[in-house]
Amino acid sequence: MNLTISYKKRRKYKYTLFSDYQHCTTIYPSYPIVTRFIDLDMSGVLTIKRNYAWDGASGPVFDTRRIMRGSLVHDALYQLMREEHLPQKARENADWLLREICIEDGMPKFNADLVYLAVGLFGRNFTKPDLLHAP
Repeated sequence: MNLTISYKKRRKYKYTLFSDYQHCTTIYPSYPIVTRFIDLDMSGVLTIKRNYAWDGASGPVFDTRRIMRGSLVHDALYQLMREEHLPQKARENADWLLREICIEDGMPKFNADLVYLAVGLFGRNFTKPDLLHAP
């Protein structure tokens, strides 16, 4: 698996992927999930496809190289929960994966723990299906 992503800053969503990105997760669906921009196979390999748009880090966290890959993977997994392709219980794995990727990309463990705590406290509403229909 590669450790780099290629993306461009945008207006509506902050970033758009220039090429497909794959990451191994600990989320193993009972059937392959295939959507327009996100796939998750039964072995836990997440593929985020070219032109996927995401908003980077949320809250008081700055978009730095240490959080970009983590925010990409995290946002994609949260989207799969919002679209009801994944159960809400996958949230814990998605949040932990964000922490692990941030550490892998050079974020101090203490800071990654704070990011993990923040998404644990405030992330639940961003996985709920009713956000799809919000104004």
